Amino acid sequence: MKKITRRTFLGNSAKTGIAASGMMTLATSSRVRGANDQIVVGVMGAGGRGSWLSRAFARMPNVVVAYLCDPDARRLDRPAQQIEEERQPRPKTTQDFRVMLADPHVDAVVNATPDHWHALGTILACQAGKHVYCEKPASHSLWEGRKMVEAARKYNRVVQLGTQTRSAPYAQHAVERLAAGELGEIHYIKVFNMKTRPELVPQPDGPVPEGLNYDLWLGPAPMRPYNPNFYGGGNWNWKWEYSGGDIINDAVHQIDLARWLSGQASPKSVYAVGGIFQLKDNQDSPDTQIVTLEFEKLTMLIQVTLWTPALRKIPQLIRDSDLFPNWPFCATRVEVYGTKGLMQCGRHGGGWQIFINEEEPGPSEYGRDPSIAHIENFLECIRTGQRPNADIEEGHLSTSLCHLANISYRVGGEKLLFDATAERFINNGNANQLLKRTYRHPWVVPEVV
Repeated sequence: MKKITRRTFLGNSAKTGIAASGMMTLATSSRVRGANDQIVVGVMGAGGRGSWLSRAFARMPNVVVAYLCDPDARRLDRPAQQIEEERQPRPKTTQDFRVMLADPHVDAVVNATPDHWHALGTILACQAGKHVYCEKPASHSLWEGRKMVEAARKYNRVVQLGTQTRSAPYAQHAVERLAAGELGEIHYIKVFNMKTRPELVPQPDGPVPEGLNYDLWLGPAPMRPYNPNFYGGGNWNWKWEYSGGDIINDAVHQIDLARWLSGQASPKSVYAVGGIFQLKDNQDSPDTQIVTLEFEKLTMLIQVTLWTPALRKIPQLIRDSDLFPNWPFCATRVEVYGTKGLMQCGRHGGGWQIFINEEEPGPSEYGRDPSIAHIENFLECIRTGQRPNADIEEGHLSTSLCHLANISYRVGGEKLLFDATAERFINNGNANQLLKRTYRHPWVVPEVV
């Protein structure tokens, strides 16, 4: 096999959006690692989440954070200093993540980019022989999520999605109890993601800030003039070009939990209604969304709002102590209804309680925040070769529920019938057009990864 130089790799990936045929010459060793073997990590995306993750990885035993990559050079200095504060060497910083991918010493990539970069960034990393910790959601479209799974399997890489509740013992125990029949037959699940966000102040298009490689930040997304309401502070969450709103960028956590608790994979149909009723700031995604997913003998209802201040995310105090949320006011809960009782379950350390009826509480378990355990699981799987708790295929299936909901909403709230094997709709050609985005060259997710 012909060896590919760093320069050749950078040139080929820039031209085609994929690695060249000899990419695996860059792969790290596939041998099983010992517990004391050092794992070298690079971070793609140095915003708020990327900065937190880079520092968390830097605190792990036998882990070195060697790279910080972000198209916005203004973001790189502070997280680099924070890694130094963890008594690590200052990482290399670059606007172009392909420099990191071309370094054969890098074992794993943390992908903390906006949603529209999750799939291509992960696929390129797998092709370069890197394991990947990818933040949620898995993908920008259902089609490219499947390509992420294909890349992980083809290149035999560990790809963990950042749905941390999968690494929480309390959640695993809840799954086991439901599977054992403690609630009887389960036919109905309600998923909540109900909170508030401030309205965006309208801003005109303007010049690209100095230090921002805007073309690289856009990547697969269409070219448009720079606007801070599309770029900064996570504002991209509300634009179809980059994300799918709160159902995909936040609610995916408890949608994944609900799917895990129910033991379901893909639904037979989806029906989503809602609209932009309160937030008049030119967002694309709805501020109110009600989704009905029909599985075999089970219906899942998802409720998403962005204007309901009475409901709040689970406070960190509850996530780290022997306390339960005030369930009726918990913005991020899952309710599981069975023929023998009701389970309330919270994400990220919220714990769970079973209620037989209002006078007879059942078993319960407090939670703990699983964020660090999730990182530890990823690193352990790199060392052992096992599948991680939030393997990319599970992440793809859960993220797909969000994509299905958004597609139904975008075609006017039509009930869509879904073929889970083909991952296509049976009854709506316009809906099928939304399963895959149009890519901007050269940043293309290929048909064959």
